Amino acid sequence: MSKPSTGPTDSDTYLAVCGHTHLFPGARCRVMGLPDLHAFAADPWPVDLDLRLSDDVVVEAELRIEDPADPVLTVPAYTTGAGTRIAGRKWLIREFTRTADGVELTIGGSA
Repeated sequence: MSKPSTGPTDSDTYLAVCGHTHLFPGARCRVMGLPDLHAFAADPWPVDLDLRLSDDVVVEAELRIEDPADPVLTVPAYTTGAGTRIAGRKWLIREFTRTADGVELTIGGSA
């Protein structure tokens, strides 16, 4: 499936709401504000994300699709709201699922 012609440019950043203070295999984040939820869920393209974690910490991250079979989410080191230091990591994305208001990313293992 092709990307929408009205899709994001390289400078677009989208909010991704995560249900935990850190990522792990099986964790989920919902990407909001995408121009075409169906197209992105079916054939994702690279985007920059602001991950908003459950403790309201926001971390800049990058979703890259260099190999369509293994999309990667790169998250730099950050500190949780409780003061726990989380090392930077690259995560494989196991699944993209369209929801009513976004596309949910399911985190796989380390890349």
